[in-house]
Amino acid sequence: MTLPRRTSEGRTWSRKFADAFRGLLRAVRTQSSFAVHIGTATIVVAAGAWFRLSAVEWCLLALAIGLVLMAEIFNTAVESLARGPGSRRHPRLRDALDMASAAVLVAAITAVVIGLVVFGQRLLQGLSG
Repeated sequence: MTLPRRTSEGRTWSRKFADAFRGLLRAVRTQSSFAVHIGTATIVVAAGAWFRLSAVEWCLLALAIGLVLMAEIFNTAVESLARGPGSRRHPRLRDALDMASAAVLVAAITAVVIGLVVFGQRLLQGLSG
């Protein structure tokens, strides 16, 4: 089975992937919070390697990291739309921006909880000697 060269919208699959990677790169370059998320993810991955996590634990951490990055990308997209040409200040626009930021907060809190579940026992053992 081969994939069609063009999708129903007329864009090729390679164009769709190129656009998606452009969006990812744009989000990473324009949002300073990505540095925090990527830095934290790097520390989490290093800790996972140090503690020799199981496959299930790695999957949980990958899901948590992906969730936070995905929420940040959606937040960046909403911010980009809100600051687009012709946009003006409106209470609903502020609400949308605040809700998009809240999504990042919820994702980050969820990731912390997952991290505590995965690393908690190991960290407690390390602290108790």
